Amino acid sequence: MLLPIFSAVVSGNAQADSSLLVVSYDVIRDYYKHYNSWYIDAYQQQHRQTLTIAQSFGGASKQAIAVRNGLPADVVTLNQQNDVDLLAESGLVAKNWQQQYPNQASPFSTVTVFLVRKGNPKRIRDWDDLAREDVGVIFANPKTSGNGRYAYLSALGYARRHYVDQAQIDGFMRRLLKNIPVFDAGARAASITFTQRMVGDVLVTPENEAGLAAHALGSDQFEVVYPSYSARADVFVAEVGRNTAKHQNSRTAQDFIASLWQAPAQRIAAENYFRPSDPQILAEYSVRFPDVETFHVNRLFGDWQTINQQHFVDGGLFDQLYLSE
Repeated sequence: MLLPIFSAVVSGNAQADSSLLVVSYDVIRDYYKHYNSWYIDAYQQQHRQTLTIAQSFGGASKQAIAVRNGLPADVVTLNQQNDVDLLAESGLVAKNWQQQYPNQASPFSTVTVFLVRKGNPKRIRDWDDLAREDVGVIFANPKTSGNGRYAYLSALGYARRHYVDQAQIDGFMRRLLKNIPVFDAGARAASITFTQRMVGDVLVTPENEAGLAAHALGSDQFEVVYPSYSARADVFVAEVGRNTAKHQNSRTAQDFIASLWQAPAQRIAAENYFRPSDPQILAEYSVRFPDVETFHVNRLFGDWQTINQQHFVDGGLFDQLYLSE
């Protein structure tokens, strides 16, 4: 079992006057590294207090379950509404959490894209190429990773749009899933498999992860390919009210969340390859974010409870397609 990874960001060497534990899905860690640094400085200037931010990262659904089971998060950042709803159903998060902040509590978003090796030697352009026999595909396990679910559902959304009957759709999905040699628990682990272990020809991953990988590891090694049709993934944030009441840091948690919509935080999002919800700031970075035809998975496949019951429970459609001969 993978344990959450914790890190702390502290302003100066003084003893912290306040603290937060932020529990998140794995590939947002780079954003929070920069956001926390900015926010801690702003917090200290405004409140004349120091602030410690501890963080836990992992697969989205595993993180939500960990919080439900006792991980004392003050704030959660997850990329599926149902994972936050799980905490709301447990009484940890307010039932109306999406009404507490702008844009249904989503400060920015991303889309599912391909990361390929420099020069795109396999000439991968769209989802059909991922079902070819000569292509190795990497993405995170859809049963443990929200980004893995978005990858799987992006492929399925494409198949439903381009194939006439269910047999063709199922055949396409079986061929694609057969090309996946290993499933990692989270998107960051899948990125490591592709970029460091050099497994596979294409990584299916969020745009923010692909952009950071191509930038950090060198444009001479990798490049991003945008498929013709892809799922949009909103990033959701919520206060874990039951815990902040115990920790007496509710106001700090709420301010931490609300500040995600401030212009500096939105620019930090864009610099980390997330698409800002602020349209003016998104326009500033239009070169970085090409237009992509996207769909909302809930409009195409139903609510997340339905999606999970149909596709990702043991013996569901994903297992049937992946395990079939």
